[in-house]
Amino acid sequence: MNTEAWCPTCRDILDCEILADSRDLLVKCEQCGTVFHTPRQEEPEPLNVKAIVSQEGDSRVCEIEIFPDELCAIGDHHVAGCGGDYIGVEITGIEAGPKRLKKARAKDISALWTRKIEEVLVRISVHEGWKTIPLETSVAGDTEFEVGKVYTVGKRKFRVAQIKIRDGGVLRKEGYKTVASRIRRIYGYPL
Repeated sequence: MNTEAWCPTCRDILDCEILADSRDLLVKCEQCGTVFHTPRQEEPEPLNVKAIVSQEGDSRVCEIEIFPDELCAIGDHHVAGCGGDYIGVEITGIEAGPKRLKKARAKDISALWTRKIEEVLVRISVHEGWKTIPLETSVAGDTEFEVGKVYTVGKRKFRVAQIKIRDGGVLRKEGYKTVASRIRRIYGYPL
């Protein structure tokens, strides 16, 4: 195992092989072969950042463990600890004091707004002439849906005509697909 350390002979920070690991490190410079002691570099303690996890109208306060200098951005995926539960989430908003930001370092964040993505509710509108049939199905967030493909929800069979994405885009071309966690609504027609 290697680390970077200040070599007293080379007078530079270089790669060194770790020979012994105790209160400090006994290392050997890979450049000149000098063996010396160096203080161990402490890893920063992770922060527990407050995370509000939303799932279909319900919200709960949880925590996400992040290192202080780690950059968080809207759209990032993390695991939130909610008591004894661990939930896969996507960041939808970042609060740093009174400001709402698109990205920030963990040490500056007061709260993360997130939504559950490991299991999601997909809403479907099946158009039958003048009538629209609303359907819902709960699926894993990584389940793929494809334009032009046939699906069955309950006793209803339908073909996907288009998929509206959460970021505002629409997939209309046959063969285009996306995962359930990115879908706002699926539009189809009955078979």
